[in-house]
Amino acid sequence: MRGKRRGILRSTVPLVSAAIVLAGCTALTKDVLVKDGGRPATAVVSHCSGNEWMDNSMIAVVPVPIVAFASPTQEVNEITPDEVLRRCGPPEQLVNRHVEVDRGWCVPLTLTRLITLGVWHWCPANVSWDADVTQPASAASGGPRADARAETDASNRSGVSRR
Repeated sequence: MRGKRRGILRSTVPLVSAAIVLAGCTALTKDVLVKDGGRPATAVVSHCSGNEWMDNSMIAVVPVPIVAFASPTQEVNEITPDEVLRRCGPPEQLVNRHVEVDRGWCVPLTLTRLITLGVWHWCPANVSWDADVTQPASAASGGPRADARAETDASNRSGVSRR
C-alpha cells in the first residue's frame, strides 16, 4: 500500500508543478493596451467591437544562434492601440476605448525559439477591441444647420444644385 502512495505522489508532483507554472505564464499573457472606461459620452452614434488574430513575433536583438537565447528580444510587428482602433474610426471620435492582447498561444510556441536556436519566436496574438463612436465635433456643435451645410456641400461636390 505504501508503494502505491509513493507512486501516486511521484506522478502528481510534476503535474501540479506544471499546472502552477502554466497558470503563472497564462496570467502574464494578457495585456491591456488601453482602457478608457467610465467617460460619459453624450453623442454616441454606435458601438464598435471585434477581435482578430495578429502576428506578434519577436526576434533577438543579437540574432546569432545560441547567443540569441541570452539576448533581449524585440517585437517584429508591434501591436498598438491606435492601429487597432483605426478600424472603428478617427481617434477623436472614440470614447470608452478598450484594447486587449491575448498572447496565450505564445507559451506553447516557444518551441519555435528552440528550433531557431533563440533567434526568432513566433507569437500569434488574439487582439480584441471595444469603443463607442461619437458624432464628429462639427456635427455635434452645429445642430441642424451643420446638417444642412453638410448636405449642401455634398450636393455642390457632386455637381447637383438644389433649388
